[in-house]
Amino acid sequence: MDLSGTAINILIVLGIAFLIVINLFIKSRHQARKPAEMVLGLLSEISHNQKLVADFQFHLNVKKFKTESWKINKTKVDFLGQPLLTTLDTAFGMAESFNHDIDTAKKYRSTGYLTVISIDKLKEPLAKSKQGLEEWLQENTEKPQLAGRQA
Repeated sequence: MDLSGTAINILIVLGIAFLIVINLFIKSRHQARKPAEMVLGLLSEISHNQKLVADFQFHLNVKKFKTESWKINKTKVDFLGQPLLTTLDTAFGMAESFNHDIDTAKKYRSTGYLTVISIDKLKEPLAKSKQGLEEWLQENTEKPQLAGRQA
Protein backbone atom coordinates (compact mmCIF):
# COMPACT_ATOMS: atom_id res chain seq x y z
CA MET A 1 0.00 0.00 0.00
CA ASP A 2 1.04 3.57 -0.56
CA LEU A 3 0.00 4.55 2.94
CA SER A 4 2.51 2.23 4.59
CA GLY A 5 5.23 3.33 2.16
CA THR A 6 4.53 6.95 3.01
CA ALA A 7 4.58 6.18 6.73
CA ILE A 8 7.94 4.45 6.37
CA ASN A 9 9.34 7.42 4.44
CA ILE A 10 8.08 9.82 7.11
CA LEU A 11 9.68 7.70 9.84
CA ILE A 12 12.98 7.64 7.95
CA VAL A 13 12.95 11.43 7.50
CA LEU A 14 12.07 11.92 11.18
CA GLY A 15 14.88 9.54 12.20
CA ILE A 16 17.41 11.42 10.08
CA ALA A 17 16.21 14.77 11.47
CA PHE A 18 16.52 13.39 15.01
CA LEU A 19 20.10 12.23 14.35
CA ILE A 20 21.01 15.66 12.93
CA VAL A 21 19.62 17.43 16.00
CA ILE A 22 21.49 15.06 18.34
CA ASN A 23 24.70 15.57 16.36
CA LEU A 24 24.36 19.37 16.59
CA PHE A 25 23.71 19.14 20.34
CA ILE A 26 26.80 17.00 20.90
CA LYS A 27 28.99 19.27 18.77
CA SER A 28 27.84 22.41 20.56
CA ARG A 29 28.42 20.75 23.92
CA HIS A 30 31.97 19.76 23.03
CA GLN A 31 32.71 22.91 21.08
CA ALA A 32 36.03 24.52 21.83
CA ARG A 33 35.68 26.87 24.73
CA LYS A 34 37.95 29.68 25.72
CA PRO A 35 40.68 28.85 28.23
CA ALA A 36 39.11 30.87 31.05
CA GLU A 37 35.84 28.98 30.63
CA MET A 38 37.66 25.64 30.83
CA VAL A 39 39.53 26.78 33.96
CA LEU A 40 36.29 27.93 35.59
CA GLY A 41 34.70 24.55 34.85
CA LEU A 42 37.65 22.76 36.45
CA LEU A 43 37.54 25.10 39.45
CA SER A 44 33.84 24.38 39.91
CA GLU A 45 34.45 20.63 39.96
CA ILE A 46 37.40 20.99 42.36
CA SER A 47 35.32 23.09 44.77
CA HIS A 48 32.53 20.52 44.64
CA ASN A 49 35.00 17.69 45.24
CA GLN A 50 36.58 19.55 48.18
CA LYS A 51 33.15 19.79 49.81
CA LEU A 52 32.65 16.05 49.28
CA VAL A 53 36.01 15.31 50.89
CA ALA A 54 35.14 17.49 53.89
CA ASP A 55 31.75 15.79 54.31
CA PHE A 56 32.85 12.24 53.39
CA GLN A 57 31.09 9.55 55.39
CA PHE A 58 31.54 5.82 54.99
CA HIS A 59 28.00 4.93 53.98
CA LEU A 60 26.27 3.86 50.78
CA ASN A 61 24.66 7.25 50.17
CA VAL A 62 28.02 8.93 49.54
CA LYS A 63 28.09 11.12 46.44
CA LYS A 64 30.52 10.61 43.59
CA PHE A 65 33.24 13.09 42.73
CA LYS A 66 32.85 15.30 39.65
CA THR A 67 35.33 14.68 36.85
CA GLU A 68 33.42 15.48 33.65
CA SER A 69 35.08 18.84 32.92
CA TRP A 70 38.51 17.25 33.30
CA LYS A 71 37.59 14.36 31.00
CA ILE A 72 36.40 16.78 28.32
CA ASN A 73 39.18 19.36 28.60
CA LYS A 74 42.32 17.53 29.76
CA THR A 75 43.77 17.45 26.23
CA LYS A 76 42.93 21.12 25.66
CA VAL A 77 44.46 22.75 28.74
CA ASP A 78 48.18 22.47 27.96
CA PHE A 79 48.33 26.27 28.38
CA LEU A 80 48.24 25.69 32.16
CA GLY A 81 51.80 24.35 32.30
CA GLN A 82 53.11 20.90 33.11
CA PRO A 83 53.31 21.16 36.93
CA LEU A 84 49.65 22.19 37.23
CA LEU A 85 48.58 19.61 34.64
CA THR A 86 50.34 16.90 36.65
CA THR A 87 48.57 18.04 39.84
CA LEU A 88 45.19 18.16 38.08
CA ASP A 89 45.76 14.71 36.58
CA THR A 90 46.62 13.34 40.03
CA ALA A 91 43.58 14.92 41.68
CA PHE A 92 41.08 13.86 39.05
CA GLY A 93 42.69 10.43 38.67
CA MET A 94 42.27 9.83 42.39
CA ALA A 95 38.68 11.09 42.20
CA GLU A 96 37.96 8.63 39.38
CA SER A 97 39.48 5.82 41.42
CA PHE A 98 37.34 6.76 44.41
CA ASN A 99 34.28 6.90 42.13
CA HIS A 100 35.05 3.35 41.04
CA ASP A 101 35.24 2.27 44.70
CA ILE A 102 31.95 4.05 45.41
CA ASP A 103 30.31 2.30 42.45
CA THR A 104 31.63 -1.05 43.67
CA ALA A 105 30.33 -0.42 47.19
CA LYS A 106 26.90 0.47 45.84
CA LYS A 107 26.89 -2.52 43.50
CA TYR A 108 27.60 -4.96 46.31
CA ARG A 109 25.78 -2.91 48.96
CA SER A 110 28.82 -3.01 51.17
CA THR A 111 30.54 -0.13 52.92
CA GLY A 112 33.64 -2.32 53.16
CA TYR A 113 34.76 -1.03 49.76
CA LEU A 114 34.53 2.52 51.09
CA THR A 115 36.78 1.85 54.06
CA VAL A 116 39.77 1.31 51.73
CA ILE A 117 39.39 4.86 50.42
CA SER A 118 42.07 7.14 51.86
CA ILE A 119 40.03 10.27 51.33
CA ASP A 120 42.60 12.49 53.06
CA LYS A 121 45.06 11.80 50.23
CA LEU A 122 42.80 13.80 47.90
CA LYS A 123 42.89 16.99 49.99
CA GLU A 124 46.37 18.13 48.96
CA PRO A 125 46.04 17.59 45.18
CA LEU A 126 42.66 19.34 45.21
CA ALA A 127 44.04 22.29 47.20
CA LYS A 128 47.10 22.62 44.92
CA SER A 129 44.90 22.35 41.82
CA LYS A 130 42.54 25.03 43.09
CA GLN A 131 45.38 27.35 43.99
CA GLY A 132 47.07 26.87 40.61
CA LEU A 133 43.87 27.47 38.65
CA GLU A 134 43.00 30.56 40.69
CA GLU A 135 46.50 31.96 40.12
CA TRP A 136 46.19 31.27 36.39
CA LEU A 137 42.86 33.11 36.30
CA GLN A 138 44.30 36.12 38.14
CA GLU A 139 47.26 36.32 35.78
CA ASN A 140 45.27 35.82 32.57
CA THR A 141 41.85 37.43 33.05
CA GLU A 142 42.93 40.63 31.34
CA LYS A 143 44.12 38.86 28.18
CA PRO A 144 41.21 38.98 25.69
CA GLN A 145 42.31 35.83 23.84
CA LEU A 146 42.08 33.83 27.08
CA ALA A 147 39.12 35.47 28.80
CA GLY A 148 35.64 34.02 28.63
CA ARG A 149 32.70 35.37 26.67
CA GLN A 150 32.01 39.01 27.22
CA ALA A 151 28.59 40.40 28.14
